[in-house]
Amino acid sequence: MGETTKRHEGRVAFITGGVSGLGFGIARALSNAGFRLALSYRNEDYRAQAEDWFREEKREIPLFVKLDVTDRARFAEVAEEIEAAFGRLHVLVNNAGVSVFGPTDTATHADYDWIMGVNFGGVANGLVALLPLLKRTGKGGHVVNVASMAAYLSGPQAGIYTASKFAVRGLTESLRYNLAPEGIGVSLLCPGLTRTNAWDSAFRRPDAFAHSGFEDIDPEALTEFGKAFDLGMDPLEVGEKTLKGIEENRGLIFSHPEYAEDFEEIYRTSLAALPDEEAPPERLEIERLRREANRASAAGQAISLADLT
Repeated sequence: MGETTKRHEGRVAFITGGVSGLGFGIARALSNAGFRLALSYRNEDYRAQAEDWFREEKREIPLFVKLDVTDRARFAEVAEEIEAAFGRLHVLVNNAGVSVFGPTDTATHADYDWIMGVNFGGVANGLVALLPLLKRTGKGGHVVNVASMAAYLSGPQAGIYTASKFAVRGLTESLRYNLAPEGIGVSLLCPGLTRTNAWDSAFRRPDAFAHSGFEDIDPEALTEFGKAFDLGMDPLEVGEKTLKGIEENRGLIFSHPEYAEDFEEIYRTSLAALPDEEAPPERLEIERLRREANRASAAGQAISLADLT
């Protein structure tokens, strides 16, 4: 891993949360391929450590921009800073997120607002702020929205987190149709267990969202849970698989192979849930038109509501 090539020399990428964890793995993979980078951060120590890596590797120092991805006004400023620094943007990676767990039935509005605001709202804010520059840069651009395998797999301790990732999945799959006529690719990245510090998000809960319905944090239990992340995939490997997905314009990027059993169960359960009866011809025709419109959109044709009926 980590082989250096200049096949993307001169292209520009922006990665939110790009100075640590998965974001930094993606940043290193793109830098190894020749990309110039803008990276958002919140933690000064992580930013400094990332800068040290670029300096040690004798790479161009990225444009570091301090950003809370829920801050729409600041996101608009960041878009202007990136355009001023580079004049263009080829790849947008909406990566920043929080991993917070707790039983959904006890969650408060603060739990929903924080987790959904960062994990889904941060992606939406990135699209609103940066898509105009990506479009002005022209064909060949790409958007990667980072979700997780939680975009497909649910569990008893991850209800709001899972909802945020399901939302990112639906948004991304639809956006791919919208941007195909612009010549811009869109990918949903769903990593599995990765060797990062994502597990400690609960320690960094903002005061504005302090009124949680989840149980009080047990630092020892959460730290013990975090040890599982040490067994995860190297973030650089995930980053290199992400770059390959961008280059191949794949709509879906899976980095981990260990989920075949889950997808088989989802497939069987979904088919079994369909009523065993004939659908009327009129409804079948509507669904045929929908499928045709989707295929035409994926091929680069702009689709309107009139094409769906």
